[in-house]
Amino acid sequence: MSLPKGLAEEVSKNLVMVARLIDEDPEQAYAYSRIALRLASRVAAVREAAGFAAYATQKYSEALAEFRAAKRMTGSVELWPVMADCERGLGRPERALAMAGEPEVQKLDKAGQVEMRLVAAGARRDQGQLEAAIVTLQSPELASSAVQPWTARLRYAYADALLAAGREDEAREWFGKALEADKDGATDASDRLAELDGVEFVDAAVDLSDDDEIENEDLAEDDRDADDEDDAEAEDEDDEDPAEVAAAERATDVTEYYDEDDEEYEPLEQSADDADVRGDKA
Repeated sequence: MSLPKGLAEEVSKNLVMVARLIDEDPEQAYAYSRIALRLASRVAAVREAAGFAAYATQKYSEALAEFRAAKRMTGSVELWPVMADCERGLGRPERALAMAGEPEVQKLDKAGQVEMRLVAAGARRDQGQLEAAIVTLQSPELASSAVQPWTARLRYAYADALLAAGREDEAREWFGKALEADKDGATDASDRLAELDGVEFVDAAVDLSDDDEIENEDLAEDDRDADDEDDAEAEDEDDEDPAEVAAAERATDVTEYYDEDDEEYEPLEQSADDADVRGDKA
């Protein structure tokens, strides 16, 4: 509302593209965010969008600067967890943990507090404190049977921490619980469960291995050899005497339709052509 109408429309179009592309093509989303930032750097929504685009492309220093600017403009603390996660991305987990203990956390809504807990647990793991990470995630929200938007991710993080600590049976249980709550496929809990159970998925569309290619080449060679033999037989048949062929066919007919063990067996009378052929052979 603080921008002229034409400029506001141009900025909003770029922000829409950021929202559309940030998951599928974060680099392109980042490019659109820079355009919006150049047009309206004093708008808090633009600074926030630019921060998330930078965060999606792992430009954590830049993202943190944009989030801080947006926080100053609005006075809101809702970006506090993602700001702390930027500190983790910059290799400063101790700062993320310090932020988890700041008064701003108490001003967050329930979703924000759960997000802050996830970031704090991640910071503990960054420092190699697996058991501390597990304890950090143990909360009323984790124990609750009610499914909230954050439930699947919280359970998944807990299962992953348990697995990292070597507590495989408990991890399997919590991956299962995460899968139950994950209606939108936000996690890969099903794949993690399959991996724990020793199930291996094979892509039917993978390219043939070298052995398969060799085998197929051998089969093709066999087919070519068979075709060559058929062609040779066909040539031999073309060279045969028509009279001999006719005699052979009649002999086959006798064998096929008459049984010498049958009392009613009466061989066909010998034709003149057959006699001539036999005479010639003699």
